[in-house]
Amino acid sequence: MTDRNSVDAGWHKLGTSLTHTGRATPPEAGTYVNPPLERGSTVLFPSLKSMNRKGQERYDHTSIYGAMGSPTQHELEKLIARIEGGTDCQIVSSGLAACTTPLLAFLKAGDHCLLADSVYGPTRRFAENMLRRFGVDISYFPPCASRAEVEEYIQPNTRIIFTESPGSHTFEVQDIPMLAEVAHQHGARLFLDNTWGFGIFAPFEHGVDVSIQALTKYPSGHSDVIAGAITVADQASWHILRDASIQLGQVAGPDECWLTLRGLRTMGVRLAQQARSALQVATWLKQRPEVAQVLHPALPDCPGHNLWKRDFTGAGCLFGVVLNAPYTCQNMERMINAMRLFGIGASWGGYESLVLPTSGGITRSFGAEQPEAPAFRLQIGLENAQDLIDDLDQAFNALHHTA
Repeated sequence: MTDRNSVDAGWHKLGTSLTHTGRATPPEAGTYVNPPLERGSTVLFPSLKSMNRKGQERYDHTSIYGAMGSPTQHELEKLIARIEGGTDCQIVSSGLAACTTPLLAFLKAGDHCLLADSVYGPTRRFAENMLRRFGVDISYFPPCASRAEVEEYIQPNTRIIFTESPGSHTFEVQDIPMLAEVAHQHGARLFLDNTWGFGIFAPFEHGVDVSIQALTKYPSGHSDVIAGAITVADQASWHILRDASIQLGQVAGPDECWLTLRGLRTMGVRLAQQARSALQVATWLKQRPEVAQVLHPALPDCPGHNLWKRDFTGAGCLFGVVLNAPYTCQNMERMINAMRLFGIGASWGGYESLVLPTSGGITRSFGAEQPEAPAFRLQIGLENAQDLIDDLDQAFNALHHTA
């Protein structure tokens, strides 16, 4: 069994960066601890010459016009880039926008985009509809494919390999360094939706070119913000991404940025606690006779566990549960409806526990690693872990009912 301490080690290491980055340093006399929220659209300049000069500084995280970012957004960008290990970050309006904006920035008609089959559903929908309509060729590869297997899906016009590790429904952990090597060998970039691994997986150390975040999840942490982030680690990529973001009008409101900055200050301690509770709940679920498999990357029988152990410094608070085949989706629905502490809803990464069915709503080109059976995912919040276990225990009673 995985040492429970290993799931929270990476979160504790973030404490200093989360506390001190994105603030005025050194502080001047009278400086507030938290940077003030600044709202605005028009930025004034003392002369036309200064306005024109400032207009050439669009890559410098500075205030030019409200639709190109606020001072609050720029501070958030600095902090996200620091945690990801990149050079520059673009904050956008949502996690989905963080997936779609770089695809539009780096692809053109005639290019090929290769996506992991376990990729976030709305990203897949965007690729199948919008990108295909724009003349981009789309195909998929099995998320646990070997190097040789991935190579078979590469085309002469492949420009992007897009992956998400682990997937937020089926939780396969992928070999990111291998995928980066394959991408670069063929002149492509590797994009990673790193939402589950933010803070515990260093994308650029493992060869990623563009790292994507749904700030809605861990960073804001309170289920009241919609925002996304795109981070890069070289100037050429930054210029392409920044220009595309401006042209697309991609920006986040200052209130969302300020709330995310505030949430990030406590993300390390929140996620350390949630990671410990999640592993405790997952371990308990493994002992239940009703459960066929628990899809938690820190558990040895989860697909990609060895890659998680090699590449991650901790674990998230989201994992999947597959029920034994005799149970039906109707049984599972009764069980979910019987839960008292788990809210039924989309999203994850907040302070509260959630449950969401994952059966029947996932589009796959290849068979998933887990058995075909009723499945759901759990987001573990800050509630007492034993209280959550007790709630699941009583909900299992409803699973056995036939009416």
